[in-house]
Amino acid sequence: MIIKNAALETVCGITSKLPDNELNEFAFAGKSNVGKSTLINGLMNRKSLARTSSSPGKTQTINYYNINQQLYFVDLPGYGYTKANVETKVKWGKMVNNYLHTSKKLKAVFLLIDIRHKPSENDILMYEWIAKSGKPPLIIATKADKIKRSQLDKHIKMIRATLNLNSETPIIPYSSMTKQGREEIYSILEEYID
Repeated sequence: MIIKNAALETVCGITSKLPDNELNEFAFAGKSNVGKSTLINGLMNRKSLARTSSSPGKTQTINYYNINQQLYFVDLPGYGYTKANVETKVKWGKMVNNYLHTSKKLKAVFLLIDIRHKPSENDILMYEWIAKSGKPPLIIATKADKIKRSQLDKHIKMIRATLNLNSETPIIPYSSMTKQGREEIYSILEEYID
C-alpha cells in the first residue's frame, strides 16, 4: 500500500454528530502515551499530521484522516489519562462507545498496547468493548524497539494471555523508529479496500 494523500478531514468533539462516511473506516484505540498519533503519522508517512505530544491525553476528539480517497484512519481519544477529571473520562468513554457501535463503515479496530508492559485494566476493558461491537480487534504492540529482540516472543505471549486472545487474533509488533510492522498493517488494510 502506498499512501500518496492523507488529510485531516473531520474532527468530532463530545457533542458532535459523527459523519456518515462513504469510505471504509479503520479506528486506532489505545491508552494515552502508547504512541497512537506516532503510529498514524508513521503509516501516513507524515511527521506531524496527527498531533503528538510528550504529555499524554492530547487527542480528546475523534479525528478522521482521509487516506488516498480510499479509506479513513480514525484516531480515537486515548484512555487512562490520569489528569483528566472523571466527568471528562465518562464523556470520552461515551463518545468512543457511540462511535464503535454506530459507525456503519467501521471495518476493524487496531488496539495499541505498549509491548513493554502487561495490558492494563483499561486495555482489557477496551479490548472487550471492541469485541462486543462486533469488529475484529487487531493488536499492535507498540515500542517494539524498546525491548531486546530475544524478548519479543515472551512479551507477545504476555499480551495474548492477559487479553485472553485466541491464536487467530494477530499481534503486530510495531516500532516507529524502524517501521517494523508497517507492512503487516498495510496488508490488513489492503484486504478491506473496495
